[in-house]
Amino acid sequence: MAIPVEAFFLTGGTAGTLQSRIRAMVTEGILAGRFRPGQKMPSSRGLAEHLGVSRITVTLAYADLVSSDYLTARGRSGYFVSDNAPRAPEFPAAERPAEEVDYGALSARRYTRAMAGVDRPEDWEKFPYPFIYGQTDPTLFDHQNWRACALRALGRRDFASLTSDFYERDDPLLIEQILRVILPRRGIAARGDEVLLTLGAQNALWLAATVLLGPGRQAVVENPCYPGLRRILQTSGAGVASVDVDEAGLPPRLPPADVVFTTASHQCPTNATMPLDRRLQLLDAASREDFVVVEDDYEFEMSFLKPVSPALKSLDKGGRVIYAGSFSKSIFPGMRLGYLVGPPAFIAEARALRSMVLKHPPGHIQRTVAYFLAEGHYDALINRMRNAFRRRRQVMDDAISEHGLTVAGQGGFGGSSFWMAAPEGVDTEPLAQVLRADGVLIEPGRGFFDPAREERRFYRLAYSSIAPARIPDGIARIARALARSG
Repeated sequence: MAIPVEAFFLTGGTAGTLQSRIRAMVTEGILAGRFRPGQKMPSSRGLAEHLGVSRITVTLAYADLVSSDYLTARGRSGYFVSDNAPRAPEFPAAERPAEEVDYGALSARRYTRAMAGVDRPEDWEKFPYPFIYGQTDPTLFDHQNWRACALRALGRRDFASLTSDFYERDDPLLIEQILRVILPRRGIAARGDEVLLTLGAQNALWLAATVLLGPGRQAVVENPCYPGLRRILQTSGAGVASVDVDEAGLPPRLPPADVVFTTASHQCPTNATMPLDRRLQLLDAASREDFVVVEDDYEFEMSFLKPVSPALKSLDKGGRVIYAGSFSKSIFPGMRLGYLVGPPAFIAEARALRSMVLKHPPGHIQRTVAYFLAEGHYDALINRMRNAFRRRRQVMDDAISEHGLTVAGQGGFGGSSFWMAAPEGVDTEPLAQVLRADGVLIEPGRGFFDPAREERRFYRLAYSSIAPARIPDGIARIARALARSG
């Protein structure tokens, strides 16, 4: 029995090429059991006319399905569902089990309670004025060379790096590139046994906090700070003290601590840069008072106004600094690839902890990034992003000045955001909801602060994912909303 052409239809909004979408329709029908072995497929001409696509698109999709053994070609008779096509296991429909266990009570909700942070809609790219942090602009990304590096990493020569289980090890080619290309730019000299790859900076901070902290130990964090770090520390069992930052970042006089977390080069979210003398004071205090510093150097590549100061790790003479870096802001956030740099004994412990959750980041991603670095595409991408961000920053700075908005912190070397202050008495969370209805996304500041001393008048405006031409109108809408708020 032939499969009727009406069994196929293309829906709007589906990702992928027409060829891949046709292939997906066929494979889904076969795996779901709707199309049975031996059934004849519609002719390529008939399906093309029905779907409104070219015949060659259907022919190529059918040829691909034949090579995967979903279909078989029988000369002039056409295409048929293969007798060897993969089949999904068939089970009777199961009823949903009764929920007899209160898992919220069982877990004490210790993780979901810690999830409060910065609210960003999942469909942010549909908003015309997305002043949100950490998202990429597809017009700046080097799609062609990234694809070439990914295809090279898929080649037969790299088959082992793609398919092998490295156990607890990382791709030596990527480690070499981090040691030779990335770390020297921060003044850091390291060996292979002093670097561990992570699934982004968040994973790096979790590994560092879990290794270094626990019940009975004390952490110091900046206030305000990265909300993800605060969530990690809430569940660590350690005591946490928040220290207010000033225009130069974290002050050198700190309460007693075992571990101090800082974003010295680009304070999150105020963008303050810690000057060299204060960095040296912090390291002196770490040696004198016997604590470890975890340095999150998350945006050092975006230095286009003036060079950044040396990393704390580069000034470290006693092995007291654990350095966390990430490719999420420089390549793209969805990749989730970062790294830790520290003394071999710390890295060995962090590697053992990582192995309890995952052996290593995916090998194909590691090798692709290694080629992207080795062939110089990373440097070209960073240069393009710096130039674009410099232009966007100037446009935003001009618009902010024109509309009389208040900048609370914008950083001295670049970055990708402004830290803003609304007038006294304005709560930026309701303001954000009003602006969202007007197509504008901002990040309210409350989630960055210690809950015991939260501030509601601050907000962050980022320019990494908004087109320069939209910035002035977006800023004008923010100014009008603030004026209406009184």
